[in-house]
Amino acid sequence: MIELEFPDETVKQYKEGITGLEIASSISQKLAKEALAIEVNGEVEDLTRPIDQNAKIKILTWEDDGGKHTFWHTSAHLMAEAIQELFPGTQFGIGPAIENGFYYDVTTPEGVVIRESDFQKIEDKMKELLKSKDKLVRENISKADALKLFKDKGQNYKCELIDELQDGNITIYKQGNYVDLCKGPHLPDTSYIKAVKVTSVSAAFWRGDAKNPQMTRVYGITFPKQKMLDEYLHLLEEAKKRDHRKIGKEMELFMFSERVGKGLPIWLPKGTILREQLTNFLKKIQHRFGYLQVITPHIGSKQLYVTSGHYAKYGKDSFQPIHTPEEGEEYMLKPMNCPHHCEVYARKPRSYKDLPLRIAEFGTVYRYEQSGELHGLTRVRGFTQDDAHIFCRPDQVKSEFLNVMDIIMIIFHALKFDNFEAQISLRDKKDHSKYIGSDENWEKAESAIIEACKEKGLNAKIEYGEAAFYGPKLDFMVKDAIGRRWQLGTIQVDYNLPERFGLEYMGDDNEKHRPVMIHRAPFGSLERFVAVLIEHTCGHFPLWLTPVQATVLPISDKFNDYAEEVKKYLDENGVRVEVDTRSEKIGRKIRDNEMQHIPYLLVVGQKEAESGTVSVRKQGQGDTGSIKYQDFAKKIAEEVLQETNKY
Repeated sequence: MIELEFPDETVKQYKEGITGLEIASSISQKLAKEALAIEVNGEVEDLTRPIDQNAKIKILTWEDDGGKHTFWHTSAHLMAEAIQELFPGTQFGIGPAIENGFYYDVTTPEGVVIRESDFQKIEDKMKELLKSKDKLVRENISKADALKLFKDKGQNYKCELIDELQDGNITIYKQGNYVDLCKGPHLPDTSYIKAVKVTSVSAAFWRGDAKNPQMTRVYGITFPKQKMLDEYLHLLEEAKKRDHRKIGKEMELFMFSERVGKGLPIWLPKGTILREQLTNFLKKIQHRFGYLQVITPHIGSKQLYVTSGHYAKYGKDSFQPIHTPEEGEEYMLKPMNCPHHCEVYARKPRSYKDLPLRIAEFGTVYRYEQSGELHGLTRVRGFTQDDAHIFCRPDQVKSEFLNVMDIIMIIFHALKFDNFEAQISLRDKKDHSKYIGSDENWEKAESAIIEACKEKGLNAKIEYGEAAFYGPKLDFMVKDAIGRRWQLGTIQVDYNLPERFGLEYMGDDNEKHRPVMIHRAPFGSLERFVAVLIEHTCGHFPLWLTPVQATVLPISDKFNDYAEEVKKYLDENGVRVEVDTRSEKIGRKIRDNEMQHIPYLLVVGQKEAESGTVSVRKQGQGDTGSIKYQDFAKKIAEEVLQETNKY
């Protein structure tokens, strides 16, 4: 007999070799029907695999990430099987589950290209294969047999993967006429899949390396109910309406230029106002919490990043070093701000009385992203971090960490990001080779984060193996208005960079001590944050933040002078205002400006000019009546004050 512990800490005895499916069935038929996989000692496994030792277990359903991923991993194999039957001779790369659905990288035979017009054909074949309700059978296989199997099938990419695997640890999965190199986990059979959709196709380099062959990446998504797919497709349509690239263009916030370079955003005047409002908002909060602003260069000596350890870890993903005429002198575009801030700390001797020292910077950094990975403002090559680094004594770590959490909460509440999750990212339990620093320092840092979250009552999920190479972190995942998850704010505890830079302070014992460094970025990056904010609000920003708060619309050219008079007064009294003097009908002007998401439209004609008023249209409400334009300026000031005073 073996003992299995459930999430509620209940321990039950079972016969050795029992499967997750049998356990679910012993609890209830409903759970057996909904079960997709099982978590055994933190590892997600097939429901059909025998459990032969004492373990902590959890039955995974659609409500669990591990359950969804198992469902979508199996669906990727199903799609690959369909593609194999439709396009014989296709070579397969990898086919993982992703946050929403799955993809498979394939290379079709010469002359065959998978296009959007093929999606229906692939879906129909997947549905046809589902009727067989094929079991997914896991088999252990020797390296020699695996190489022979996939070589005979002409699967060169699979053979390349097998070459890198150790004999004795190789598994394959079979379903119907399809076999794949895979470690799992998978559903017991394909009958669980009830609704399928091929969603998109794109190009991708094999193993993400531009030097390797280009493949076709086919994306799909599946669900256990047709209704869930219908809801998801509706969500996709809503997401298209909210696309920050589309709204950003309509509102004239930002642009990209091929001549300037891929992934390098240009902020237009209105976007610059939005960006400056956000930075000023955070600067005021930071001032309240005792931060000091600095500005550091856009480049740094390569040696700076060698010292910090970033070059060894990320050198390949950065832009290539800049060589000067002086022999041996190399610089790099700044990929991160923390090494510069270490130098700010090190510029003079520090005492325990000087700490904590909180250094903040809206620092623009540059990282090389592959062309195929670039996406609007969410994935760029140049972006500005709302970066800060806190240098403190070990006894101050928890209180400083709690203060940063307060700042993040202020920002989230101000911008109505009320639906969020927190994740504590710790080291991989088994493999410490990818991290720098002592075990003792890591344990201290990890404990500080866990204790701070408990003190705040924050129900944070712990993920092992997700830490930064220099320390553990707390990440905030925000759910937007249509339920999508975005990783925004982050706080990281670091005992390692102070050591690498030899940072010290004189303690009250007259001995030298090493400070602890906390990295934090509530926005993450301004570019990504603005993209998420646009899609969350659909471009309807709070009044204090919106670039243009009001537009004056003269009903004909003869009222342009009065419109300019109104604009001048509003502008002088702090209202961000424009005038639309185009020779267009008033209906057209209203429609065009509503597309720009202007909160207030001020229509002026004969009656308004004679009475010194404006006829007000509020976004989403229509006409709200006439008002003296001086009173309108007061109304805007009061509304902005009401919005911002809470924070």
